[in-house]
Amino acid sequence: MNPAVPVPHRVVSRHRDTADTVTMELAGLGESLPPFSPGQFAMLTAYGIGDVPISLSGRCGDGLRHTIRAVGAVTTALCSAEVGDVIGVRGPFGAGWDVSAATGHDVIVVAGGIGLAPLRPLVERILGERPAFGRVAVLIGVRHPDDLLYPDDLREWAGSGQVLTITDRPAAGWTGPVGLVTTLIPGAAVTFAAAVAFVCGPEVMMRFTAEALIARGVPAGRVQVSLERCMRCGIGWCGHCQLGPLLICRDGPVVPYPVAAPLLTEREL
Repeated sequence: MNPAVPVPHRVVSRHRDTADTVTMELAGLGESLPPFSPGQFAMLTAYGIGDVPISLSGRCGDGLRHTIRAVGAVTTALCSAEVGDVIGVRGPFGAGWDVSAATGHDVIVVAGGIGLAPLRPLVERILGERPAFGRVAVLIGVRHPDDLLYPDDLREWAGSGQVLTITDRPAAGWTGPVGLVTTLIPGAAVTFAAAVAFVCGPEVMMRFTAEALIARGVPAGRVQVSLERCMRCGIGWCGHCQLGPLLICRDGPVVPYPVAAPLLTEREL
C-alpha cells in the first residue's frame, strides 16, 4: 500500500458534537488500511481541497471514527460531508499511546477541549481491560460547557472510573466547577507516585498539566503527551512537522514528557 495515496472511505454516520465539531464513522471502499492504535492519526482528504491530520477517536467495527473541528478550508469541508459522501484516508501514522506502560498502575487521563478525541480510544481500551489497571481518573477541561464532547461516553466511563469536568466560563445550568483543568488534579482519586498519565490538549495546557502532575508525585517519565505540528506527508518525507530533533508525524505525536518539555516552548511557524 502506498502511504502517499488516499484510500477512499464512505461516510456511514455523522454526528454533530458541538457548533463546530463533528464525529463521523468511515468505512473503507475495497482496500483495507492496517489497524490503528490509540493515539495514532490519519491524513483525511477532502478531494479537490486538501488533507489534514486527524487523530483516531474510536473504532466502529472494521471502520474508523474521527472527530473533526472546523477551523480551516479542509476541516470545514470534511465537517460538511454527509452520509454517503466519500473522503480519502491515509494511515495509520505516528506513535500512539503506550498503553502497556500503564499496566498494573493507576491511570490519569487529562484532556483539554478537543484533546479528548485522541484520548477516547485509550480510555475505551483501558476500561475494556479494566482488571489490568489500577484506579482510573479522567479529567476534562473545556472553555464552555457547550464544548464538552461525548457526554454519553462520560456517563458510561463514570461507572468504571472517576470522571471530573471543568469549564473556563460558566453558563446557565452548569453546576460543576469553573477554572483550569489543572485545578482538578488534586481531586484525582489515584496514588500519584504509582500512576501513569496521558495528556492531550493545547500545548500550554499540556505543559502546565504535566508540571502539576509531576509536582504531585507522578514520575516525569510516566507522563505522555501528544504533540501537534503542521503534518503533510505523514511518514517523515517532507519535514513539514519538524520540531527540534523530532519529526512529529514519525517520532510522535505521542512522546514522553521529558522529550517534549524543552520543545513545548517553541512556537509553531
